[in-house]
Amino acid sequence: MPRGVGAPRLQFEEVSSLIFESFFPMKSVFNLDYRNTNSLWGSVLVETLARLGVTHAVISPGSRSTPLTMAFARHPGIEAIPLLDERSAAFFALGLARQTHRPVVLLCTSGTAGANYFPAVIEAQESGVPLLVITADRPPEMRQCRSGQTIDQQKLFGDHVNFYHELAVPEASLRLLRYLRQTVAHALERTHWPVVGPVHLNAPFRDPLTPMEDGSTAGLKQKIDETFFDQLAALPVGLGAASIPELPHTKRGLIVTGPAQPADAANYAMMVELLALKTGWPVLADSLSPLRSYSAPGQPFISTYDCLARKGKLMEKLRPEFVLSIGGWPISKPLRAWLEQVDAPTWILTESTENQDALHGRARTIHGRVEQLAEMLPEREVDIAYCTDWACAEAAVRKELDRKLAGLKAMFEGKAVWIMAARLPVRTPVFVANSMPVRDLEYFWPANNRGHVIYCNRGANGIDGTLSTALGVAHASDQPAVLLTGDLALLHDTNGFLSAPKLKGSLTIVLINNNGGGIFEHLPVAQDNPQFEEFFATPQQVDFRKLSSAYGVAYTLVRDWKHFSGLVGKLPKRGIRVLEVRTDRKADAALRKKLLQQGASVG
Repeated sequence: MPRGVGAPRLQFEEVSSLIFESFFPMKSVFNLDYRNTNSLWGSVLVETLARLGVTHAVISPGSRSTPLTMAFARHPGIEAIPLLDERSAAFFALGLARQTHRPVVLLCTSGTAGANYFPAVIEAQESGVPLLVITADRPPEMRQCRSGQTIDQQKLFGDHVNFYHELAVPEASLRLLRYLRQTVAHALERTHWPVVGPVHLNAPFRDPLTPMEDGSTAGLKQKIDETFFDQLAALPVGLGAASIPELPHTKRGLIVTGPAQPADAANYAMMVELLALKTGWPVLADSLSPLRSYSAPGQPFISTYDCLARKGKLMEKLRPEFVLSIGGWPISKPLRAWLEQVDAPTWILTESTENQDALHGRARTIHGRVEQLAEMLPEREVDIAYCTDWACAEAAVRKELDRKLAGLKAMFEGKAVWIMAARLPVRTPVFVANSMPVRDLEYFWPANNRGHVIYCNRGANGIDGTLSTALGVAHASDQPAVLLTGDLALLHDTNGFLSAPKLKGSLTIVLINNNGGGIFEHLPVAQDNPQFEEFFATPQQVDFRKLSSAYGVAYTLVRDWKHFSGLVGKLPKRGIRVLEVRTDRKADAALRKKLLQQGASVG
């Protein structure tokens, strides 16, 4: 069985241990701040998080959050990252959490500051990313009386969090410090249980906010020792169902994998491959699934299904009797339409408690992990004829797409994706913007075995915070990262560049500048609509060289494909650079349609 790129793949028990070992109680520097009530409260909160494995806190400036800001900044086990813009900071934290698979703390002051977190909180909930959001607040007696920088922060994010709690106003009391410790530990646990997602703590503080000595904590130092933190509860291991029913024995089964960003991409791919080998079924591999980048020769991973789904006669031949969905449905609209029309009995394997069936078919939800299903499924006789039919169709379409793209000299958006798949260094983390870039990834990123780790904010599918999330991914990565984005998605989040001085790693931004929203060119609204350009395509006139210079970011205008291939083939070790690829939006829309139809014609 192919190993994929890099280190040998791990078995499920090993992976589960690696994912969660960081959250078990750990030794930390016992360094509580007894200068006043607020400083002790803040240091107990932060020490608790450090003991449970939190390593990053993203903090925006403000006064009311001072006790917690000081505690995070002083703690040697937590990297405190100050970022000015709360909206950008929230997406930066989202990227960190995506990369590390650990809860990341977000901290801001009172008032509208926390409201700027909302888009990232929604994305974290929808895509299952662990964030611990802490909003500082004024005490109850200072609310609803026109005191400055005060709004109603109770349940600010509504039902978009796993858990909400307003902490007590700090008191120099051993009883309340114990409450604080246990409540914070529970809140962190809820970032991973029963599903992964965001948690919100509202934290009121009375003055004095700065850590000035006032004698209020006298006597507590003798009552709190190292044992105060030694029984913190670990995050739960082994989420999901204890048992999963056996798969049907049909020869014409189809495994459809949607977006997935697991902690161990190689092991995830191996488990899906194991399922395919045990069943004899082909696997449709979404571009945001690790399968696209961990696909060795001979594996039954299909990447050209968007083209294939456009050919009616062929798809009638490939009609399945049963569908197993893993990680949700792929992005491809033609594929979704075909699956909806087929209406085969379907199992949807998921860890989520939410309804995952956007197609509303004859579906049964099975709660569990792919590792559980793959390992519990017994060996059985398989017939690979159906799988072979899919593989032959895949090979024909892939050959035609590769031939067309290889000979294309025009600066076409889809070719940038195709070259990146072949030229980016192995195991490069790649963050992809929504709208057209993620769809070009779906169409033109071939299955390969180069171990690229693909990230995308596909929870709510928005362009909010694209740059900031990518910077968070890059900051936590041990090798240079890449962002593939359109011009509007980048401009929507240019304040993300403010975090450039804080970036530890490297981010190369492949900017597809087609002067507007390319995705709208594929919608009916683009046809004979005089309002289309102004209200939908929204063209811009930004000079990205000057914009990059304003933030101190390196910039290169891509001359041709040879130039581009060299630039993405070797990534810098530090800093941010922008590679601008200028394209023609309308010409590219027409060419994209033509290529996909031509691919379908040879299926």
